[in-house]
Amino acid sequence: SDGVSFSDDPLDAKVLRMAFENLSSSFDAKHGGLGGHPKFPQPMTWEFALRYYYRTGEKLPLDMAELTACNMARGGIYDHIGGGFHRYSVDERWLVPHFEKMLYDNALLVRLYLHLYQATGHYFYARVAQETLDYVLREMTGPEGGFYSSQDADSDGEEGSYYVWTSEEIDQAVGKEYGELLKHYWGVREPGNFNGKNILWVERSPEEVAEENGMGTDAFLEILRWGRSRLFEERCKRVPPVRDEKILTSWNAMVIQSLTEASVVLGRSDYLRAAERNASLLLDKLRVGGRLFRAYRGGKPKIRGYLEDYAFLADALLTLYGVTFHRLWLEEAKSLTLSMVDLFWDSSQGIFYDTGTDHECLLLRPRDIYDNATPCGNSVATEVLLRLGLLLGDSLYPQRAIDNLSSVQVYLQRYPFGFSQWLAALDFLVSTPQEVVIVGPRGAQDTDALLSVVFGRYLPNKVV
Repeated sequence: SDGVSFSDDPLDAKVLRMAFENLSSSFDAKHGGLGGHPKFPQPMTWEFALRYYYRTGEKLPLDMAELTACNMARGGIYDHIGGGFHRYSVDERWLVPHFEKMLYDNALLVRLYLHLYQATGHYFYARVAQETLDYVLREMTGPEGGFYSSQDADSDGEEGSYYVWTSEEIDQAVGKEYGELLKHYWGVREPGNFNGKNILWVERSPEEVAEENGMGTDAFLEILRWGRSRLFEERCKRVPPVRDEKILTSWNAMVIQSLTEASVVLGRSDYLRAAERNASLLLDKLRVGGRLFRAYRGGKPKIRGYLEDYAFLADALLTLYGVTFHRLWLEEAKSLTLSMVDLFWDSSQGIFYDTGTDHECLLLRPRDIYDNATPCGNSVATEVLLRLGLLLGDSLYPQRAIDNLSSVQVYLQRYPFGFSQWLAALDFLVSTPQEVVIVGPRGAQDTDALLSVVFGRYLPNKVV
């Protein structure tokens, strides 16, 4: 069966508490993350922990999310030279990655680090989010503004060879004196931590390295910035990993959302331009006769879109609307949501299918209810229905969202790892969402000032 099991139990905050208790029992209190190895970033799990912290004021969920995020961003799973995250870590301490880089991981992780920055004010998180988005715009963006799917783990037939360094290579790039400082920071030593070479990771904080070398932190940070750009130039001379240049609607929509949020949180108007350009591409080139398609390559749309393509894009457009207030994005989100209900809703079970009524005939219509490496279409659709219901003042949307949640709620508390995005939607439903109305001309200084107050703090359940 597809796991749907409708329940009449009330949807309430008790479910969230039991889910969090289940989650904390699998937490690795030493290195962060869940369980032993291999270790996946699981950004949605830490988003749920952050929401739970916001809801209850308990410190533990925030500590769990922070320990995980700090260790990931200091570990080898993060690309310290070019920005962006690799797919997972083969060990429990985030040191040795599987070197593939996936678009969806980076999109979801940017949002986690942005939210941590909003919740704590620690600039470290903002920097990681910014470096990651800069990587996406620099290396994963096509000429029309679409975002490519992934980069391989190997280059030149060897896993990770693009990313690892010997001690000599660093000395050659930056000179012996600065090389010693940087190797101290990035844990570089002989004979290396990966096939005789070094995966860079942050062994000591900039403050510690500066103190141990009798210099000010700012002076060391300046050397670090310069050294990073020198190593980046050197690395560009290597054979780069192969890139999968497919443009997938659902994954691109996740990046739109990250860029849009980051544009206000970090004050980067270029991020907003990239998000709007991508949204226009998806609506113009990946929609044929009103039907959204899933993939785009060589100028042609391919495969009719699934539930997740509709849900993720509608979600991203609602976020764009809440930052730009261009009515177009709200209208497009609404029309995608109406099509989504027409094409995918299963009125007998009160939940969506993954394929549309117009899909080629399958023996069983598939329905995935688990949030895995990406959220599932159903959980994102639930939050879209709740947000749209508030924006348009229409109760039909939230009713469908409640049916959706009731269909899976027996699993939410038991298996929180597979239902983190569902838990976020439930948190939205059982909180009192903050409806923020901003009145004023777009682009005016005082309007922008209000926007930056709204987006300057962590408010997970807001509709602007």
